[in-house]
Amino acid sequence: MHPAQLTPRFARAMAEAFRLHGAQERKGSKVPYMTHLLGTAAAVLHFGGDEDQAIAGLLHDAAEDQGGRPTLEAIRKEFGDRVAEIVEGCTDTFEAKKPAWRVRKEAYLARLAQEGEHILLVSAADKLDNARAIVADLRKDGPGLWSRFTGGTESLWYYRALVETYPKTGRVGAVVGELDAVVSEMERLGGTTPVRGK
Repeated sequence: MHPAQLTPRFARAMAEAFRLHGAQERKGSKVPYMTHLLGTAAAVLHFGGDEDQAIAGLLHDAAEDQGGRPTLEAIRKEFGDRVAEIVEGCTDTFEAKKPAWRVRKEAYLARLAQEGEHILLVSAADKLDNARAIVADLRKDGPGLWSRFTGGTESLWYYRALVETYPKTGRVGAVVGELDAVVSEMERLGGTTPVRGK
């Protein structure tokens, strides 16, 4: 079986993603949140991921936004340990009351440096889809866009730090190269100097 060949498991994961996220919208827009989950899974497959990774792409926000660790364990039961491990690796907090934005992102960046390629590919695909959406909205709405985001203009720091944290070689390298190009465009359109880490 080709690693990217999809089976009915993927269709079940799409249904589960819709059950969990179907009523949500992307931040500051009326765009269905499912567009992000589908875009992440598509990027995973485009850059060489397998079905487990694509399923994790569909479900990568489920534990963080829809029930914490009990949701993660439901994913493990339905889709297996590897999918659950990837979803956990893409989750920056399981707490209902999230820690401060900068603290959370710095902790996630530190953890990324220790993750395996199977997790990093899905994480980078997630960030690539988000970055593409931000760039599209910057073109439409200008730098006022940052008011939608908890991190505001510090989001520029975060996306550049992600590019610098992901490995530039191996199976993750190609998606990181694409992310780098999109983040550079984000910085150009963002209308402000990125806030660099300390």
